[in-house]
Amino acid sequence: MADPDQESLLEFPCDFPIKIMGRRVDGYAQAVLEIVQRHAPDFDGATVEMRTSKQGAYLSLTCTIHATARAQLDDLYRELSAHPLVKVVL
Repeated sequence: MADPDQESLLEFPCDFPIKIMGRRVDGYAQAVLEIVQRHAPDFDGATVEMRTSKQGAYLSLTCTIHATARAQLDDLYRELSAHPLVKVVL
């Protein structure tokens, strides 16, 4: 069986930005940060970049984590994508 990290174009460890978009509602940003910190315990929540959509209905969060393996990124993407407040993960 092939090592999943060998199939990646990324070299680990690396800094990896993840953009998470969802409706701008109470609890959204906090829920996203909790998920990110669960998968990247060294992530500093103070470094999050926030951007509101033109109409103000959506909020984009960019979290740059220090990724150590492809499995870590896959697990993080899966959990973020499954959250009901999250609409898109890039």
